[in-house]
Amino acid sequence: MKPVLLPLLFFSQLLFAQKTNLSANKNAVFTSVEKHQQELIKLSDQIWGFAEIALRETKSSKLLADYAEAQGFRVTRGVAEMPTAFIAEFGSGKPIIGVLGEFDALPGLSQKSQTTKEALVTGAAGHGCGHNMFGAASLGAALSIKELIAAGKLKGTIRFYGTPAEEDIGGKVYMARAGLFNDLDVCLDWHPDYENKAGIQSSQAVIDYDISFKGKSAHAASDPWNGRSALDAAELFNIGINFLREHVRPSVRMHYVYKKAGDVPNVIPEEASVWLWIRDSKRKGVAEVAERMKNIAKGAALMAGVDYEVKLNRGMYELLINETGAKALQSNMNLVGPVSYTTQELAFGDSIMKQYGLEAKGINGSIKPLETTKPDPPGGSTDVGDVSNIVPEISLLATTAPFEAPWHSWVVVACGGMAIGHKAIVFVSKTLGSTMVDLFENEKLRADIKEEFLKRKGIEVWKAMLPDAPPPVPKN
Repeated sequence: MKPVLLPLLFFSQLLFAQKTNLSANKNAVFTSVEKHQQELIKLSDQIWGFAEIALRETKSSKLLADYAEAQGFRVTRGVAEMPTAFIAEFGSGKPIIGVLGEFDALPGLSQKSQTTKEALVTGAAGHGCGHNMFGAASLGAALSIKELIAAGKLKGTIRFYGTPAEEDIGGKVYMARAGLFNDLDVCLDWHPDYENKAGIQSSQAVIDYDISFKGKSAHAASDPWNGRSALDAAELFNIGINFLREHVRPSVRMHYVYKKAGDVPNVIPEEASVWLWIRDSKRKGVAEVAERMKNIAKGAALMAGVDYEVKLNRGMYELLINETGAKALQSNMNLVGPVSYTTQELAFGDSIMKQYGLEAKGINGSIKPLETTKPDPPGGSTDVGDVSNIVPEISLLATTAPFEAPWHSWVVVACGGMAIGHKAIVFVSKTLGSTMVDLFENEKLRADIKEEFLKRKGIEVWKAMLPDAPPPVPKN
């Protein structure tokens, strides 16, 4: 089946829905998004085609920054020592409302926008998490507010953050370390999903380590007593980690791979290393497990008679939710209204799910009611968590793929490059833009959001879980 690419008229149900009972400024947001929708979709499709991986998003970043600059934003490029990170802002003074935009792809997921699995470019990357839509839709929302500020209808500053490398190093953590979010009143973001809903669930905090062992090589048959096996230490370390699993909270996750484990069997390995991630629902829990991990590494090295090193690569905080902000977002989703899909789009969704080997359950364009928060979040971590521990954060999830589609897969890539993904861009831009109107106009809402943020945050002071080094930007 070929991709469904219909004329712009197929947006009519979405574009003109729910315009009654809108304030003048929210009506202006809707009008702005409709006016720029073709440009926003083109931006998304171009980024979908570029499919650039973390810290190599040169074309994607430039495309968004150039567009923002052409629309009158002040653009600062290469922030936080990352060439593909940038900030675009308009206006002056308080309040300062921020919105995040991602644009990195995933390695090896190249896929044509069709219902059968076929790479667009063999071995290349693809947008299996929908970040091509993320940046474009967030910028569309920021643009609608920029136009209101320029017209004198709103006062303050709108700021769009071009944030690279979410799928790898967590670019927002480096931007946070540089203090780029410190003066915000509220920040917003969104993420592709298979449901339209306010983000009311947290994420898992995560910390990433390399554990290296250094021993002494020897002939494994003729004089093994002269050797000290780094691999023995690595295996003992992992045995210790696996025994530790019985003695951690149910919310903890630990996963590892061997990075180096020797070269040939008849040489006692002089070097071995393990790459380990530790997750928990709270950063404090991650830190506790990490300290126990360090003792296990020390013990393994002692047993094998080798040296060891524990190196921090990076870490991310859990997402600090804000129910007050989520309720404001929810009301604006209801104003925008559900997304409708054509017969062809629904058929595309059903066909691609069957091709993947999953049950076809349609495409859910409805607005999901506000959920109840869960104490232990589902799996997954995000660098938005660090932002949310510095400034109140409001998150939106929006349908860009069939219901229960497998994420980080070719299914999501295909849907993000055609009409299903295009409709999400319009829905998100309107929802985020309308919510921003409330944030600019309603001082009490901002105060209530901040009060909840401070209560949830408590006394802990955010500190980047990063080594004392610049971002690992590729030299070429």
